[in-house]
Amino acid sequence: MNSKVISALKFSGLDEKTIESIIERPKEITHGDYSFPCFILSKPMKKNPVEIAKELVSKINKEGFEKIEAVGPYINFFLDTKRIAIETLKKIQKEKGKYGSNSSGKGKTIVLEFGSPNTNKPLHLGHVRNLSIGDSVSRTLSFNKNKVIKVSINNDRGVHICKSMVAYQEFGKGNTPEKEKKKSDHFIGDYYVMFSKKAEENKAYEEKALECLRKWEANDLKTIALWKKMNKWAFEGFNETYKKLGIKFDKEYYESKIYKKGKGIVLQGFKQGIFTKRFDGAVVIDLQKEGLGEKVLIRPDGTSIYITQELYLAKLRDEEYKMDMGIYVVANEQEYHFKVLFEILRRLQFKFADKLHHLSYGMVELPEGRMKSREGTVVDADDLIEQIQNMAKDELMKRDDLPKGEVEKRSLVIALAALKYTMLKQDIRKNIIFNPKEAIHFEGDTGPYLLYSLARANSIIKKVVKKKNEFSISSISESERKLVTELGKFPEIVENSCKELSPNLIAHYAYNLAQTFNEFYHSSQVIGSEEEGFRLALVRSFVQVMENALDLLGIPVLKEM
Repeated sequence: MNSKVISALKFSGLDEKTIESIIERPKEITHGDYSFPCFILSKPMKKNPVEIAKELVSKINKEGFEKIEAVGPYINFFLDTKRIAIETLKKIQKEKGKYGSNSSGKGKTIVLEFGSPNTNKPLHLGHVRNLSIGDSVSRTLSFNKNKVIKVSINNDRGVHICKSMVAYQEFGKGNTPEKEKKKSDHFIGDYYVMFSKKAEENKAYEEKALECLRKWEANDLKTIALWKKMNKWAFEGFNETYKKLGIKFDKEYYESKIYKKGKGIVLQGFKQGIFTKRFDGAVVIDLQKEGLGEKVLIRPDGTSIYITQELYLAKLRDEEYKMDMGIYVVANEQEYHFKVLFEILRRLQFKFADKLHHLSYGMVELPEGRMKSREGTVVDADDLIEQIQNMAKDELMKRDDLPKGEVEKRSLVIALAALKYTMLKQDIRKNIIFNPKEAIHFEGDTGPYLLYSLARANSIIKKVVKKKNEFSISSISESERKLVTELGKFPEIVENSCKELSPNLIAHYAYNLAQTFNEFYHSSQVIGSEEEGFRLALVRSFVQVMENALDLLGIPVLKEM
């Protein structure tokens, strides 16, 4: 928020925080750079807000402003555009890739969990949204000097894993991904779908999966050997997809290594009276007062459930990293799970319990409806990337005669931009419908449009014979003013995105910035104009800020399209 505007309003009797919370950025630039609604002063001043606006404007120190005007109950502030333009562009030129960052997170450690797949099937479209959100939030927090530890918990044990194993035992006949010429995690997923189909025909298959789990827990050598082989295939496939999406984790946990370790925490809590034993022998916690009902932690047969291992994992991460905050990026269908988990941790009096946060996001559906992995209707991440990449290739081939290798490289970047931007541009808490044909458009609110705008700006810079760092401004047009204003908003957008853990704020900003640049591009000659130095600085600043924004979204850039 502009400190000059806040300072100009101090005499109104309101404190700085109140003023800052009320000041607005008008959508229309004709209403000024900032606007202050006077309704809040109506009661203490016992006047109509329209009269208050007029009165305050007559008393405000106007030094450093182009204009301050009263329009109805609003005071509109117009900044000194030339001075602001010079300051903004020089700041961008100086800070480059760091422009927009701040030190608000310095000294803080944040453990961010995302990804966390099951090893019985490949990563799918839902995982892409999860990974895109987790990666973008991580980048934004790190940009503001937080130390971010990116972690994932691999769900590599349980009856769902055994279902793929049973199907492979019965129908695999020694097949391998290499023999089938199939990506290894897709190979595993085929057997999971096969199991579901067989189980519909013959209920005995469900018992076979449970028997497989019992053998695994009894450390049966043959079962363990098969489990290791199939998990290896799954992880090899995951890592290929992670690499393509540009995802890296600092640490990966494995359910198979920790699933028993939460039981001790529960038994200790039972001794302390935090948990009770039900009539059938199950250890439970009563969360009726919190509206969460009764939750079983240890089954009547003595086995623990998934939330039990989560208790241990939260404790382990705090011990390892002494975290200031722990964030779980998990779909909204698990909101009940995390409410229960956090409440149990509070009851156990773990100090880190109040530092935990569930970053809940909406589900992804296709135009034809919701995906179902058991029925084989899930859209695998790799297949989707390939599909969008092929669309991008078709578009590139229409535009230019490029070498095959260059088409491959550019089309992948365009596909990732289309995919990630669509996952991030809407409020992450809302369900979205993903339409590949709409996502790949080179015009409109899409990732490829942002890349195209960037390429357009780079084409101007490429024509410059001699680099000019110094510039002066004799006059400033409406499109130039709008672009300067938009560039100046980036630090505030980043700060808000960091506070709210909302990548969509940066995505929305990037689209507005691209639109504003294209308005400037169509209305203003750059090379050879009287304002060449200033306009080149504007173009270079646009490139830098757009690259910074795309980097925070996890979207790679292209110099040419």
